[in-house]
Amino acid sequence: MLTNKPNIMATQRYSDSDLQEFKELILGKLNEAKEDLDLLNGSLSHSDNHGTDDTGRRFNMMEDGSDTLSREEVAQLAARQEKFISNLQNALVRIENKTYGICRVTGKLIQKERLKLVPHATLSIEAKNAQS
Repeated sequence: MLTNKPNIMATQRYSDSDLQEFKELILGKLNEAKEDLDLLNGSLSHSDNHGTDDTGRRFNMMEDGSDTLSREEVAQLAARQEKFISNLQNALVRIENKTYGICRVTGKLIQKERLKLVPHATLSIEAKNAQS
């Protein structure tokens, strides 16, 4: 016998217009992130040395230690930026699949305010707090 009960497994989702709004937000952040990564990579490869290659040898020797530390920090920032870009690209895939904004733990919609601040979020605040 068929009933008119709603399907409990059916998950609500954001409307197509909401998804388009999130897509535009993410694309903007993705472009910024790629520009930042390009700057970081340029700094690592010294392609943006601003003509300081001819600085005196004594100065270069003093700078070697801090330069190594700085390069390590820049490399870490670049790695974080690559991960951020990957997360944003994954968010775009979820938008295309119409699963964007659905918490992967609770199955509930992630609040719009959270998604505007962290557009690649896959957990609701409730699920995130439960992890701690």
